[in-house]
Parts: sequence; C-alpha cells; structure tokens
Amino acid sequence: MAEIDSTTVVFGGTKKAGAFNRFDNPWLNWKFLTGAGILGLIAALVFLGYQFWDTSLALTASSPLNLPPFGLEYQKGKDTILVGVPEHPLGTENSGRDMLALIIVGTPRTIGVGVIAASVGMVVGILLGFLAGFIGGWMDDVIRLATDITITIPSLLVLIVIQSVLGSVDLVTMALLISLFSWATPTRYIRAQVLTMRESGYVQMARLSGVPVRDIMFKEIMPNLLPYLAASYIGNMTGAIISAVGLEVLGFGPQRIPSLGVAIFFSIEAAALLRNMWWWWGIPTVILAIVFIALLLINLGLDEIANPRLRKAS
Repeated sequence: MAEIDSTTVVFGGTKKAGAFNRFDNPWLNWKFLTGAGILGLIAALVFLGYQFWDTSLALTASSPLNLPPFGLEYQKGKDTILVGVPEHPLGTENSGRDMLALIIVGTPRTIGVGVIAASVGMVVGILLGFLAGFIGGWMDDVIRLATDITITIPSLLVLIVIQSVLGSVDLVTMALLISLFSWATPTRYIRAQVLTMRESGYVQMARLSGVPVRDIMFKEIMPNLLPYLAASYIGNMTGAIISAVGLEVLGFGPQRIPSLGVAIFFSIEAAALLRNMWWWWGIPTVILAIVFIALLLINLGLDEIANPRLRKAS
C-alpha cells in the first residue's frame, strides 16, 4: 500500500499539514495573548490591591522607615538591624511609605500616562495620516514636512525644558505634553498604509459609486487597518511610558503623586543603591520591565496578525 504523504486535498488543491487556511483565527496568536494576559493580570492585581490593601500607606510618614520586605533583614548602621514584617510585605522606604501600596497606586498611574498620550497621538495621527495619504496634494506635502520635522526633534530634551519652565504639573498635563511628539510616527505609518490601500479595487469601486470621501476613508479603509492601528498604538504607548518615566526619574514629574518613576527618583535622591535598599528601586523597575515585556509581546503579536507573511505554521 502506498504511503500517505503529509498533504491533504482542499477544494481540488493541496494544503500542507499544519499550514494556515482561511478558517484559522489570526487573533489566536500566543505573543498577543501572552502580552494581553500579563497586562490583564496586572490590572486584576491592582484592582484586588485597592479592595484589600490600605492604599493610604502610599503617603509619606504612614509607615515605619526603611523596612525590608517580609522575611528579610536590613543592616542599618553597625548596631541596628531592621526586620521585615508581614504588615509591610514589600517593605517601606526612606519617607515612610509602604512599597506595596506605592506599587498598587503608582502602576495604573504610570500606565495611564501612556494611555492618554498614546490616545491623543493616535487620534491626531489617524486624521493627519488619512488626509495626507488619501487626499494628497499640498496637504500631503505640509503634513509630511511637519511629521519629518517633529520626528527629528529630541523630544525628551524639549519636554525637560518645557516642564522646567512650567514647574510642577499633574499627570494629565504631563501626558498631554508628551502627546505633542507622539503623533508624528503613527501619522507616517498610517499615511504609508493608506497610500497603498487607496489604489485597491474596492476603494476605486467606492469612488466610482459616488461614496463620500469621508466614508471611504473611515468606513472602507480604516476597518482593514485596525491591526496596524492597534500595533502603532501599542508602540506609541510604550514610547509615552518611557518618556514619562524618564521625566519623573530626572525629577521633572509630579513628585507629590505616587508613580513608578517618582519612586525610582526618590530612591536615587536618597542613595538607596549605595545604602543597599534594593527593594526601593528594584521593585518598581521590575514592574516597569514586566509592563514593557507585555507591550512588546502584544506589539509583535499584532504585527503577525496584520501581516500574514510573519505568521508561522504550527
């Protein structure tokens, strides 16, 4: 009897075993699902923290000073040893703030800055990208020039100058300042996609049918760009969080509002590294690393969802 090979007949053709077909769901991507799961877990833990932990301990002088995490010891001077207690499982810092409460309060605020800045940047990027890519003409020239100029500006340096002039700002204001530079990259990315898709058959048919330009852009083209827009949004969000944390670590953030960047700033200012208070700066740094890894996995997954060539047959 002849051996059966690893191909199967599908509607008169052949298909290799394990290859994707039109019934496969591209959203079942392990990178995307893993990243989304990590962010979902962080959101769930923050929610539970607000329900079951006293977040007022994130305020100054609300806890004993310099306690290490529960189960560990900290040598303070020659004759003093501080022991971690279960009332403060992640320890406390130099100003008497509980690290667990600080993480619960600070994590969503740090991510929130990225969400606000990325959202504003994406809305502007979508509008300008569609105008430049679909309408074209002098409008394309102006938008492309403004985009190129904005991308070449050292945004962090400009933000430092702006915030040094404004003084202390709240998180929303800082997010809006960051969004001044977060629209250029999605504008260029969306423009390139729209330039390609405006020559497709269904767009030409819609034009011949008299469909309004606004409907063609946002009802015909935009739904096909959703995976690309999502990937661009995640990348924008990552850049905004990095900018926010950078400003906070340098001391230009809202220092009275607990966030991960502010916690690292105060640890640097109090020489926590030299004093071996690793939990003060280490725990916020690990949380930030986990958030960035999750966003990276989501971005890689969305790239594979949007581009079938990047998908690997299982």
